[in-house]
Amino acid sequence: MSEIRKLAAILAADVVGYSRLAGADEDRILARLRALRSDLIDPTIAVHHGRVVKRTGDGALVEFRSVVDAVRCAIEVQNGMVERNDGVPQDRRIEFRIGIHLGDVVEESDGDLMGDGVNIASRLEGVAAAGAICLSEDAYRQVKARLDLSVSDLGNTQLKNIAEPIRVYSLQVGSAGSKTAATAQTAKNQLAMGQPATAVSPKLSIAVLPFANMSGDAEQDYFADGISEDIITALSKLSQLFVIARNSSFTFKGKNVQVQEVGTKLGVRHVLEGSVRKSGNRVRITAQLIDATTGGHLWAERFDRELTDIFAVQDDVTQQIVDALAVNLTEGDRKRLAPGQTRHPEAYDCFLRGRELWHRLTKQTNSDARDLLQHAVELDPNFASAHAFLALTHGLDYLNRWSASPQRSIEQAEEAATLAVARDESDPVAHWALSVVKLYARQHDRAISEAERAIVLNPNFAEGQVSLGEALIYSGRSEEALAYFDRARVLNPYFPDVVLHFQALALFQLRRYDEAVELLLQRVSRNPVTDVSRALLAACYGHLGRFEEARAMWQEVLRVNPGYSLEYRRKVLPFKNPADFELVVEGLRKADVVE
Repeated sequence: MSEIRKLAAILAADVVGYSRLAGADEDRILARLRALRSDLIDPTIAVHHGRVVKRTGDGALVEFRSVVDAVRCAIEVQNGMVERNDGVPQDRRIEFRIGIHLGDVVEESDGDLMGDGVNIASRLEGVAAAGAICLSEDAYRQVKARLDLSVSDLGNTQLKNIAEPIRVYSLQVGSAGSKTAATAQTAKNQLAMGQPATAVSPKLSIAVLPFANMSGDAEQDYFADGISEDIITALSKLSQLFVIARNSSFTFKGKNVQVQEVGTKLGVRHVLEGSVRKSGNRVRITAQLIDATTGGHLWAERFDRELTDIFAVQDDVTQQIVDALAVNLTEGDRKRLAPGQTRHPEAYDCFLRGRELWHRLTKQTNSDARDLLQHAVELDPNFASAHAFLALTHGLDYLNRWSASPQRSIEQAEEAATLAVARDESDPVAHWALSVVKLYARQHDRAISEAERAIVLNPNFAEGQVSLGEALIYSGRSEEALAYFDRARVLNPYFPDVVLHFQALALFQLRRYDEAVELLLQRVSRNPVTDVSRALLAACYGHLGRFEEARAMWQEVLRVNPGYSLEYRRKVLPFKNPADFELVVEGLRKADVVE
């Protein structure tokens, strides 16, 4: 057999007291473990780029591309267990202990791993307390400067069957100590808000709050918001940074909140806030970077410039943030930060107005946005992002039947998105728009590749993660899709409610109807006028044999949208395999909702 020797980050985990739990009720414990693997453990491993090497009944051995990924994965799993064990008697709780090591391993031809790296990770897991994560000194050295961890130094420890003592560091996440109890409560509160539960904020993490409009004219809000959004976009292109998505940052718009509160709610270490005053052809921008853990200022600056210099100001703000955070830029990072948008002030103004209107997602604002974006590309034909959002306006017309000819709308969307990528191949928004359009043109492989390209160009691109997940669902790869939705929710804690629908659709395609119902009910609660989620919910009830609920929910579909048409959905939804859509129809037929 051929083998490969390499350096790898290895995570080993198992259940504390598994034999006792299995002895009390083996069927129940096995069922709970299967559920945990499907809705917590495996998706979290996938989000952090892990590979399950082997399972050991109550545990697993996982390989990661970096120790940072391994530790972040372990923290999310342990915090997830805090929530799941809330209210469960102590003697019935499933609690994990985890060991992480960076060391030499031998990879066999079948993918199995052997060697000291594996053995040490397994022994570290054995000395970890319930709910804790133990790191070897080699592993801890890799993350202590990258992640803001609170650890206990256990000193040199003799591990079973390991010749030399190893220095061990323990990260306690899920136990009942006072500090951990507070962490657990924070995790619980975050989950209730739809946020990911994170034990610590990554050291290189940031949220950019919407800049305050100081112009004395509410109609200038779009300009201040646009400056903030473009700074978010620029910072998001750096893989070393964890950047919160626009949707979540903008939930704090107009609110008088403490920076520490923002950091806690969004799970970030740093917050950028500022203001914009626009008057005639002059603009004043102030910005300050704040440590959310202490409230201390790391950097602050005021810029008084001509309006034509607005692009240079944005570039300067971005570069000074990178410098203040001591981010080590590669040559590729510098290229990503290079100015990519227009240098035409009027085109940029039209773009900011159009993009802000597009975010409102109504028929009239979408039409108004298209007019502005069309003018932007006429003023600057090389403005890739304007072409991209122009494509998205046509896409909304197609999906919602807002235009006289939906077919012409999808054609126009494809033309504009293709042009966006041609104008700037390095613009992630252009690839995102092209992915969306190609999916609804039923070019599934191209849709997936374009979404993947968008994520490569912008690792913090939550919308790109959602688009990739959506393309995978419609391609019949729902299991893979779930990981991308999980990642989108991490990047965008206050995620749009449509993500719940896509997650539910993936679970529905996997025949996990009970789980889909739970998410769909959340979506209906957040979006009381949704017809599509109610229709899918009725289909779930049909498959579950809950026929009265299915029929009642179908009446709700018709109440919300009397013109709802399954035939139109069959035509417009881009399922690669028509049988996947028929699964929805089958659920409705079981409840005698449709013929």
